[in-house]
Amino acid sequence: MERLDRLEAVQSMLLEIGQMSTSCSDITEFIAAVHRALGRIMYAANFYVALADREDGSVRFVYFVDEADAPPDPDERIRLASPEQSPTAWVLLNRRTLVITADDFAARESEGMRWGSGSAAEHWMGCPLLDQNHQALGAIVIQSYDKGVTYSEEDQALFALIANHVSNALQGLQSMDRLERAVQERTAALAIEVSERRRAEQVQHALYQIASLSAQALDTDVLSASLHRIIGELMVAENFLIALYHPETEEISIPYFVDQKDKEAPLQRFPFGKAMCSYVLASKQAQLHDAGSFQRLAASGLVREPLGNTEIASWMGAPMLVHEKPYGVLVVQSYDPAVVYTKADLDLLAFMASHVAVAIARMQADRAIRKTKERLEEQNAALNEALHALQEAQSELVRQEKLASLGRLVAGVAHEINTPLGICVTATSHLVQELKLTREELAAGEMTEDSLNGFFDIVDQSLRILTTNTQRAAALVRSFKQVAVDQSSDDIRSFNLHGYLNEVLLSLQPKLKGRPVKVELACPKDLVLDSFPGAVSQIVTNMVVNSLVHGFEREQAGTIAIRVGLEGEVVCFDYADDGAGMDKDTLDKLFDPFFTTKRGTGGSGLGAHILYNLVTGALGGTVRVESAPGKGLQYHLRFPRSQRKEKIAA
Repeated sequence: MERLDRLEAVQSMLLEIGQMSTSCSDITEFIAAVHRALGRIMYAANFYVALADREDGSVRFVYFVDEADAPPDPDERIRLASPEQSPTAWVLLNRRTLVITADDFAARESEGMRWGSGSAAEHWMGCPLLDQNHQALGAIVIQSYDKGVTYSEEDQALFALIANHVSNALQGLQSMDRLERAVQERTAALAIEVSERRRAEQVQHALYQIASLSAQALDTDVLSASLHRIIGELMVAENFLIALYHPETEEISIPYFVDQKDKEAPLQRFPFGKAMCSYVLASKQAQLHDAGSFQRLAASGLVREPLGNTEIASWMGAPMLVHEKPYGVLVVQSYDPAVVYTKADLDLLAFMASHVAVAIARMQADRAIRKTKERLEEQNAALNEALHALQEAQSELVRQEKLASLGRLVAGVAHEINTPLGICVTATSHLVQELKLTREELAAGEMTEDSLNGFFDIVDQSLRILTTNTQRAAALVRSFKQVAVDQSSDDIRSFNLHGYLNEVLLSLQPKLKGRPVKVELACPKDLVLDSFPGAVSQIVTNMVVNSLVHGFEREQAGTIAIRVGLEGEVVCFDYADDGAGMDKDTLDKLFDPFFTTKRGTGGSGLGAHILYNLVTGALGGTVRVESAPGKGLQYHLRFPRSQRKEKIAA
């Protein structure tokens, strides 16, 4: 009956182990329950379980109850001894059950070897806890210090059976334990990740705010206060200052200062080399200090004349640099021993300082660009006014040159008309005198046939002289009138180019008179232009006058050749003289206004300029010029035959 009762108790215990393995989540709690159940079927006053860690070869005594020895820390990892030194290690490494009696312990001690570090037992029994792959999970041990209490073979078999069930239960519990630990570790990692992500979002938001500030035209006080607020959202910054470096004067200014102990900065501006700001700028490294290190810096002379309150608990300074160019320093400090900045805080301040430096550099560049733009706009306005005045002056000079040219034409024509008109006056005076004498002779009755015939001959001769010279004067006036009207008018009209060129050349005869310069004209007699005759007249006049002034000396003989042809609807107008010519530098400046090589001796510097403007503007054509010293000068003009079509198309 006792055996049957024990078997029932064992069966009940095994069922209880199975139930506990599914309901219990803590290994220590589970093994304690096993210990209590084991005590109902055998002596179990001394009982422990050691679990092995395969990765580092250590063991943990997760449960330990003993009458003689103190229990070790269940979380302490103990390096596994050799099998010859520890029966627990022997069970784990050999993965077999081991039973040791008091005689066995005594025999090993007599040989000078001690088995285990604990007290020697009267009877020691250990079974391995194995997984499905027959790998050791740990060892379960029961022992007795009482000589009257030993474990029978049946006890050993029951203990091995219980160890097997405990092994199965431990596999599930360890898997659950590993899962829980993994969940806890992952939860902790996620919490850190969420915290870091939230921190990164705060930093990103701060950088966005700094970038936005740099794009706004804020005054220094508003900008500095905004930077203080932004950095204060990332760390404790109740004591904060911004120092700016001025390379042109090698000084440091403090535009913003907030401190719990000092109402204002000790100095608003001071030479580079004083205080911690200079030390940070010189090192180009972010600095983290406490009161002790701060005092050591001052004592060593690295910081000259420290400014402000030195009773600090923690101090950080970060240089504002852009490509190694210093812009200033950001400083955050604490007087509270509970607020001590860390290396992470220093890295964050240095990171923010670099972005603040970029923002300051951008603002300074924008400010410089705005000032430069305003200065350029002022200069452009002044230049536009000067250009407008110059254009007006140039237009007035061109107009005056045209009038002067027309005046010279008038003077020449007047001189030419004086000769025939003088002859006419002389002939008329002579005729009046002869008429008076004839009347007196007739009144005296002395008129003869011969005297009357003589009077008629004088009248006839005088009338011929008057007719010839008045016709010559009329031709000169008619030519001058047409050319003068055309030069003072901008109207389009149809005209025969051959006849018109002859009239222009006739009006230029006073200029050519007395000069051994011959003008040759080759132009189709039926070529009719619908264009601006005044432009043509002015162009030819300027060409001829320029040749006479610049190309030929006073008594130098020469030839001016004008060749005109028609290619489709394009007039080809070529002008050439065989005068002195000009070098390349002079030729390059030929059409520049007011450029002349005869300043003060007849050259205005506007003749070629007016010619160019008339060809390219009024006539809508092109002009090309060729010349070399001693090779004369050649103009090649190309312009439409009819300006009416061009005007309509425009």
